[in-house]
Amino acid sequence: MDPSSTLCVPIPTRFNIGWIGLGAMGYPMAMQLRKKMPRTCGLFIYDIDEKALEGFEKEGEGYVVVKGNAREVAEVSDCIFTIVPEGAHVRSVFLTPETGILAADNLSGKLLIDCSTIDIATSLSIGDAVANHYQNLLSQTPAHTSQNINTPPQFYDAPVSGGTAGALRGTLTCMLGISPTSPTLPFLRTLLAPMCAHIHALGGPSLGLAAKLSNNYLSGLIALATSEAMNLGMRLGVDAKVLQGCFATSSGGSWVNETVNPVPGVCPGAVTSRGYEGGFKVQLMKKDMTLAIEAAKQVGAKMVLGDVGVAAYAAASEDPRCRDKDSRVIYRWYVRS
Repeated sequence: MDPSSTLCVPIPTRFNIGWIGLGAMGYPMAMQLRKKMPRTCGLFIYDIDEKALEGFEKEGEGYVVVKGNAREVAEVSDCIFTIVPEGAHVRSVFLTPETGILAADNLSGKLLIDCSTIDIATSLSIGDAVANHYQNLLSQTPAHTSQNINTPPQFYDAPVSGGTAGALRGTLTCMLGISPTSPTLPFLRTLLAPMCAHIHALGGPSLGLAAKLSNNYLSGLIALATSEAMNLGMRLGVDAKVLQGCFATSSGGSWVNETVNPVPGVCPGAVTSRGYEGGFKVQLMKKDMTLAIEAAKQVGAKMVLGDVGVAAYAAASEDPRCRDKDSRVIYRWYVRS
């Protein structure tokens, strides 16, 4: 059974959602949420890019309010989504004095869902910081106060996969760091459903990231191997489209081959046939593969292909013909290097 198929619970009539991060993935994800959330809900947004904020505010319908920083978003939201490029950015969003999420006076009962793909240590440290923030609030609040602080905030790692195309269609896969038996899971499914067709409960804190780093390591190597195999077959005389179709029904088939084959023109609607513009930047693939290799070293997992693979993406990231392009541009780097 698809883990997304279990019953969800409805969003309360008055429920405010915060969104921090309107980049290549965050913008279309937030737009899917905006389109599908109940009209009685508010969406409070923040990004360091003022043009992204302005564009999002003007596009579409629903109650959308731009805030000046992460703290302001957190103060008025019941649930806050964050999706930023790197661990340093997540730390800034949560921990910056006066303007970070943890600068908000009271986070009691709030859901904090981080969809960023970052290192596991940073995610765990943010979870600890959220818990410590709540404990400090308890210790400083008089017992007779009317302030509601009975429920601690909850932080979840929830990285997503499926690229910008999946984000635009609302068909992403979410890898959620939560137990499959958690009573919070049904409501999290409701919140994630507008953006994600598949939601996997991976077991507990940081395990969503463990799955995502493993997935991106695999995906990056598949793209590199597909590039090499396509180049080999084409040099031996096979037409590129015919070769891709052969792979699709053979043991070498993969999602990469079928949907974003690295050779331009093979998948006409894919980013690989549009000059590799948009999509998942090659620098981010280098980052994620590096994080996966570092995680492997920490747990003693042997990686035979890792160093070679990350070296290829590192070189492509520095190549002006490839930098800032979709990661499948590794084919261009491969055939021209």
